Amino acid sequence: MSQRQILQVFEQYQKARTQFVQTVADLAARPQNTETLQNAGVMSLLRPLLLDAVPTIQQTAALALGRLANYNDDLAEAVVKGDILPQLVYSLAEQNTQRFYKKAAAFVLRAVAKHSPELAQAVVDCGALDALVISLEEFDPGVKEAAAWAISYIARHNAQLSQAVVDAGVVPLLVLCIQEPEIALKRVAASALSDIAKHSPELAQTVVDTGAIAHLAQMILNPDAKLKRQVFSALSQIAKHSVDVAEMVVEAEIFPATLVCLKDPDEYVRKNVATLIREITKHTPELSQIIVNVGGVAAVIDYLGDSKGNVRLPGIMMLGYVATHSENLAMAVIVSKGVSQLAICLEEEQEDHIKAATAWAFGQIGRHTPEHAKAVAVANVFPKLLNLYLDTESSEDLQAKAKKALKSILQKCTYLPALEPLLYEAPSNILKHVICQFSKVLPHDSKARRLFVTSGGLKKVQEIKAEPGSAIQEYINAINNCFPEEIVRYYSPGYSETLLERIDNYQPV
Repeated sequence: MSQRQILQVFEQYQKARTQFVQTVADLAARPQNTETLQNAGVMSLLRPLLLDAVPTIQQTAALALGRLANYNDDLAEAVVKGDILPQLVYSLAEQNTQRFYKKAAAFVLRAVAKHSPELAQAVVDCGALDALVISLEEFDPGVKEAAAWAISYIARHNAQLSQAVVDAGVVPLLVLCIQEPEIALKRVAASALSDIAKHSPELAQTVVDTGAIAHLAQMILNPDAKLKRQVFSALSQIAKHSVDVAEMVVEAEIFPATLVCLKDPDEYVRKNVATLIREITKHTPELSQIIVNVGGVAAVIDYLGDSKGNVRLPGIMMLGYVATHSENLAMAVIVSKGVSQLAICLEEEQEDHIKAATAWAFGQIGRHTPEHAKAVAVANVFPKLLNLYLDTESSEDLQAKAKKALKSILQKCTYLPALEPLLYEAPSNILKHVICQFSKVLPHDSKARRLFVTSGGLKKVQEIKAEPGSAIQEYINAINNCFPEEIVRYYSPGYSETLLERIDNYQPV
């Protein structure tokens, strides 16, 4: 066989390998093919091609494996069991490996790690973090991006994996990545910082200690929506853990500029901004007051009006947190027309968890003083809360939150026109709070007493069957003591029959 013929054989072999690996990569891009490929034993056929002398074959083999592993955890597990990860990690750490192959190798690690903590741990156990750190120090931004993405997928599962990422020295490199000019790299690095910070105060503090807040704060008005999503997510995952880190986020001078993003065209940007504001306001009255002072409450109320569904949830909770802290902050929510907007949310939303959050927010607003309770009452919220509590279709959490909110507001409410309908509709455990409020107000208000009689309220109270000596009986006695005895008797059940008997027994002179 001539030299030329031998070369032709090698060329044909290379062409066949190239065609095979490219075809598999194309087939792996379509989910309907993955099971057939796995059954055909494609994993074991691709593994040796990771060591191929031709770089494009190496790279395409890695790409095919990544696409398969990305599809489901069974295929990802097959990659682990096929002993493929160590080879990928070795190639990542090699200085001479082509950047395209490094990107494909990092993609495989990410695709395996994303499915479960166990698979992410398998990636860590094969030494991937050290190799990914080396990739973060590469000159090529695409390699850095691929490495940061893999790190993000490892860190997001739990605190243990996140700590392993931190221990590998990743965080300072990610902070350098968010300062790079490439938008795609900034996005992924911010996402990774968010995934690290979310698990515990200690991990969040590690991110803070590298100076991440200042660099994230500089990007809040970046025109790229996907970057803003990740920036606000990272800031909220940092701020949620403690007063100290929340104060550091606020001190980065992100307000009032952040409020502009509550009107961003991208709903995920808007939601993440509302989440950030919620995480700041929940901590202390002082932090809530800062948000109020920059117009945050009014901005969030406008945001609720422009949103629907789960996007509303962080805004609803933010108003509840602000109102929780003090009478003045709750009044700030009321003055900004927060109650009427929450009433609209309660009416429009279908999901029980959103209704439950809204009911909770009402409870926080109305529980302070009679004035606060009246603001909730005049929005006709009581019947809605009562219906949610009594509705057997409501979730347990919704029933519990509606009941608690109703009780806490009723205990402060002295606005009788809103209380009276509850005399006819409320069950005994709610009714006692309603009767209690009437027993407090009627002794001091003659107009209310007259109206209570003419509207049928006094008659309804006489019809309530209460245990002698019970709290509700005491309240009824206090109400009855506000009226002449003959009036009380007149509206008592059976009195008309008593009168008729007297007529029957009366003998005219």
